[in-house]
Amino acid sequence: MSRIDFLGHATAVIRIGAATLVTDPLLRRRVSGLVHRHPHAFSVMPSVIDGVLISHLHHDHLDIPSLRRLGPDTLVVVPRHGGALLRRQGFGDVVELQPGQWVDIGGLRIRATRAVHLGLRAPWGPLGGCLGFVIETPGKQVYFAGDTQAFPEMRTFGPIDVALVPIAGWGPVLGPGHMGPRAAVEALRLLQPRIVIPIHWGSLVPFGLHRRTWSYLTRPPLEFVELSGRETPEVHVEVLQPGQSLAF
Repeated sequence: MSRIDFLGHATAVIRIGAATLVTDPLLRRRVSGLVHRHPHAFSVMPSVIDGVLISHLHHDHLDIPSLRRLGPDTLVVVPRHGGALLRRQGFGDVVELQPGQWVDIGGLRIRATRAVHLGLRAPWGPLGGCLGFVIETPGKQVYFAGDTQAFPEMRTFGPIDVALVPIAGWGPVLGPGHMGPRAAVEALRLLQPRIVIPIHWGSLVPFGLHRRTWSYLTRPPLEFVELSGRETPEVHVEVLQPGQSLAF
């Protein structure tokens, strides 16, 4: 049995076979002026991790203090220009991939895919690459999209058993390179996964606004469920709250 634990934003623990991977770990209450609304979910983090997958270099996806909690010897897979950044911070086991390349971790093949997003690490760079990842093992494939828009090549990623797809952001307005609920349903049409877990919604809010539950934090999964049920009914939507799990 395989399992995915959703910790909030783009952070998930993916267990397949004997291997445990973590995506875009964000394991602290505040980052870059944003407050995490669900820090209780961090307790799900396992003590042994085989590898970390970083989709791009934005601070809410590549958080150095969170990586340090996992240990400087943890294997970290990063996009272009992420390797030098992490090595300067003392991380010694770093693999840099570009779309189409792959690495084996714990018996799993991790294939880097394209992602349509701007990977500038504020404020001065570097301007790094942006990736999604397909995690492959005989009989199972899990797709972690990172941050991206839908694009035609998604048709070639399958067959996908479980897709982790972003459906919102941390503010009421989405910039380029992000998907809201409707755009995420277009990604489902291309990917045709068996199960989709919506991610990147409702967890981060700008400091000062964090004391209220704004509708833009809670509405996206409801819209996504409604739209996908109408337009891609063959895909099962599994909405996980931070700290919840899916066995598949």
